[in-house]
Formats: sequence, C-alpha cells, structure tokens
Amino acid sequence: MKPLTVLAPRTALVTTAGALAALTAVLALTVMYGDYFGDAVGLFGRYAVCWVLFGVALLALRRVAPRRRLAWLIVAGAVAVTATGLLGPPRTSTDSYRYAWDGRVQSAGTSPYDHTPQDPALAALRDPWLFPTGAACGGPDLAPVPPADGSRHCTRINRPSVHTIYPPVAEAYFLAVDRLSPAGFRHKPLQTGAALISLGVTATLLLILRRRGDDLRRAAYWAWCPAVPLEAVNNAHIDVLGVLLAVAGLGLVASRALTRRAAGGVLIGAAIATKLMPAVVLPGALSGVRRIRDAVAVLLPAAAFVALAYLPYVLLSHGSVFGYLGGYVEEEGYDDPSAGSRYSLLRLVLPDSWAFPVLVAIVAAVSVYVMRRGDPRRPWSGALLVTGWSFVLLTPGYSWYALLLIALVALDGRWEWLGVPLAGAAVYVLAPTLHFQPSLSNIAYGTAAALVLVMSRVRRRAAADAFEGPAAPSPEGRPPLPHPSRSNEAR
Repeated sequence: MKPLTVLAPRTALVTTAGALAALTAVLALTVMYGDYFGDAVGLFGRYAVCWVLFGVALLALRRVAPRRRLAWLIVAGAVAVTATGLLGPPRTSTDSYRYAWDGRVQSAGTSPYDHTPQDPALAALRDPWLFPTGAACGGPDLAPVPPADGSRHCTRINRPSVHTIYPPVAEAYFLAVDRLSPAGFRHKPLQTGAALISLGVTATLLLILRRRGDDLRRAAYWAWCPAVPLEAVNNAHIDVLGVLLAVAGLGLVASRALTRRAAGGVLIGAAIATKLMPAVVLPGALSGVRRIRDAVAVLLPAAAFVALAYLPYVLLSHGSVFGYLGGYVEEEGYDDPSAGSRYSLLRLVLPDSWAFPVLVAIVAAVSVYVMRRGDPRRPWSGALLVTGWSFVLLTPGYSWYALLLIALVALDGRWEWLGVPLAGAAVYVLAPTLHFQPSLSNIAYGTAAALVLVMSRVRRRAAADAFEGPAAPSPEGRPPLPHPSRSNEAR
C-alpha cells in the first residue's frame, strides 16, 4: 500500500478535476437555460451551486502536487470554464448589443458619440438582429423605437434614446471587433473576444505569480470563478478588457525600474480609458511611494494616455465624448443617496445626505493609508483594499463591476473578498424579482463585509502567532526571526 502522503495529492487532483467537471456542467446549463426574466430565483440557485463547486475545486487544489502540474491544471480548467460562456446568447445583460452597434456606427465612418441608436439619421445601419420589427418586438428585453414607416419597431439595445457612455479604448475595441467579424455572426464575435481576453488575464496572472515566486494556485480565483464565464464571456462586458490592462499594469508597477513603472502607468491609463472603473487601482499603484518621481512615473503616463485616447474622438465628434455619463450617474442614484440601494450599508447608520460624503472620506482615508503604508512590491494588495471597501460601501447593483476585484484577489490571495462579487450577483439577479433591493443589498453586502472583517482578524492573529512563535536561535545570539514559510503563510 502506498503512503498516505502520496495518495492525498493524487486524490486531491481527482477531486479538483471532478469539481471542475461539475462546475463546467452547471455553468453550461445556466448559460443555455438560464431565464433572468422568467425564473430569477432558479437562475440564482444555479449561480449558487456554481459558487459552491468553485469553492470545492479551490479547496482540493490546495493539496495538488507537484507544482509543475498546477499551471496546466489551472489553464485547462480556465479553458473549460470560460468556454461555457459561449454556449448561448447574453442571458442577463444587453450591454453587448450597444457594443455591437457602436462598432457598426464607427465602421460606417460616424462618431459613436454623435447619435443615439434610435436616431433616424442612422436608420440605414439597422438590421433585424439589433432592430427587430413587428411580432418579434414582444420580448421583455426589447425597447421600443419610434417607427419610420408606420410599423412596429424595437431594439435589443438598452437606453436607445441616449448617447453612448463608453470611453475611447472601449470604442476602439468595438470597432476592431466589428471590422474583424464575419457578417451574420451577431453576438458571437464579442463573446469570443471576451473569452480570449479572459484567458489572457489568466495567463498574465500566472506570469506575474511565477516571476514573483508566489503560489500559482491564486490564479484559479480568476480562472475558475463563475462570474468570469457568466459576466465577462456570456454577457461580453467590456470590463474584462479593463481588467487585463489593469492587471498587466500593476505587474509592471511592482518593479523598481522607472521605465517599467511608466509602462505600467500607460497600461493603467488604458484600463481607465476602457471603463473608468479601474481608476480605483491608482492608490495601490502608488503604494509606499517615497519619491515624487516614482509617483510621477505612474501618474503622468496614465493621464497622458487617457487624454491622447480621447483626442481623436474629440476631433471627430460634434457632441460631447462623455455621452450619457452624467445621466447615468443620476439614473443610478449615485448623486441621490435616497434613491435605490446605493450606499445601503452606510444608510443603515447614517442620514441619507451623509452617505456619499462619508463614503468619500472613508475611501480617501483607505487610499492615503495604502499610499503611505502599502508595499510597493505588491501594489495589488493596496488596490484590493481600496477597491474592495469602495464596493462594500457603494453597494453596486451590477455584478460585472466586480470582475476587477476578482482579478485583484487572484494576485493578492485574500479569498474572503470574493464574497463581494457573489453579493453583487445576488442583488442583480434577485432584487428586480423579489422587490426588496435595499434590504437584499444590506444582507448580501453586509455578509460579505463581515467575512472580510473576520478573516482580517484571523490573518492578523496568525501573523502575530508566527512572529512570536519559537524559532531556531541565531548563531550570533541575536533575537531569532520568524520562519520565512510561516511568515508567508500568515501574509
């Protein structure tokens, strides 16, 4: 009989593979049969099963050995999990239809910022896929469009009466996808592009972790997370491109060389010019900076890239290149704390009018702490702290916003922050059906915040025990240092 130490890793490998196979199967069923409008509770039930299987796979992965198997196993799992997002049309979001339209408008030589989708000036660009007519307009995800010929018209594009909101790098991506797409492929090119980008994030994570000598298992937090095939691939959210650029940028910023830090600043600027949201990683990129030139090496290239990316669209457009951004902020209740479920945890203990100023003050304080006390060799740790608490306090209702947070978890390893994207999924899927969004937001995000606080205390206690624990005396008689492996585990 073979020793248990040999059997355990082998059993762990089989368990991991089995959990991944089950996760892939449930994800496939979710994508092919998920019904956001008709059975939101059942859909979230499948989401929950996926997250449980994801957790089982991660736990089993911790026992897999030897290390040379890890990268291949993570990549194989990533390919299988990611591919499930391609099995059906977008299930819970219509954002990618706007992407397709913006790409088509640009291919026709028109600025995407100049016309709304329902503008008659662009009627010649419409096709039955994006703009159904007659009886095909009966779906709950279709918006009416003023008719031009007396017949019934509608569109799959949400908010067809407003201008686009997406920044220039996103618009350039939409144009590239449209130019490279064969005719008649509808939503598939955007999903395929998102799948390739998602796998690119996995490869970038593995590269950064390998170069630093960190545990490659962390990459599985992104590679196997159910949110990735569902939000990044199936719904084809442009956020995934911002994630790739931000992760690559933070990997370069971790270097002491000014040229690499500047290149990282360029990539972070590109991420911001993709979805604006990645701006939240900037305090992390400045972690522990003691010299002005180190900060300038990141901030100046980032700002310059954003400005230069907008410039061509400013020159080509007749209207504002910020599109519906101001209207979106107002619509989503970010400027009115009493509306919707924004800042719901803060509003439990504060007057509504205080919620936004207090959020700004807390996020600013966390950012200052990260910039002063953060580890410059691990900028993603500070970025995770700022991003995570921003999400917990903001309580966003859109689950795909947390894709960036998942990638930061994969770099840093603090798995407890994964409760935040799960909370976002619960709010997004269940709230419209159950009609108690503020309460649901409080329960979901409150639970996620509690998990983070508990695990932070556990980690601090483990770090203290490792520091105070017994260690071999040094030959020179100096006080012993904690064992490196124990220190790393505590961290």
